[in-house]
Amino acid sequence: MANNKTDQVCELCGREVQNVSRHHLVPREEGGRYGATADVCQPCHSTLHLTFSNRDLALNYNTIPALQQAEPLQKYLNWVRKKRVEKISNRRGRRR
Repeated sequence: MANNKTDQVCELCGREVQNVSRHHLVPREEGGRYGATADVCQPCHSTLHLTFSNRDLALNYNTIPALQQAEPLQKYLNWVRKKRVEKISNRRGRRR
């Protein structure tokens, strides 16, 4: 149980974290600007966008249960659920 009043729960990994960000379940670039969102921690948010294209997220992984069951995320989710990590390096801009 969290002692800090500012702790929130990541909807993807289920961990209590200090900060969450809003993930558009259908990415804005794919028409989801005003659609459903989920509060996820920064490591999960970065990992989602590193693992899947916006098109994949829109078509195949547009719900939290679908993301939680996605085969490419299983190793990551098993790892992160045991960690206290709040931030990971955002490597999105380094793709070439």
